[in-house]
Amino acid sequence: MSNFSKMSVPNEARVELHDQIGLTGAEVSINNLPAGASVPFVHAHKQNEEIYVILSGKGKMNVDGEETLLTAGDWVRISPEGKRQFFAADDSAISFACIQVKAGSLEGYTRDDAIM
Repeated sequence: MSNFSKMSVPNEARVELHDQIGLTGAEVSINNLPAGASVPFVHAHKQNEEIYVILSGKGKMNVDGEETLLTAGDWVRISPEGKRQFFAADDSAISFACIQVKAGSLEGYTRDDAIM
């Protein structure tokens, strides 16, 4: 068995990578909303924090009633209990990656975990 996995992400509304590349410690999805669209629900999590990176476009997010504008290059971390929803701008699509991990589970940073 190989020590790595690779895939190309199709241009779909949402692609989850866990099965395709064999993730065992995180959930990663690529999300694409056309201009004027939104994630159709508000949600929170029981124990997983989410890290979002805006890949292209612009839009906004609403977390616990607080609205924040988003643009390509932005990174956002949301605590598990934060109630969140994402929106594309009226004049722009938005593409973002979401990385979901168990809050408090990081035991060491790159330097501490690396084997030289």
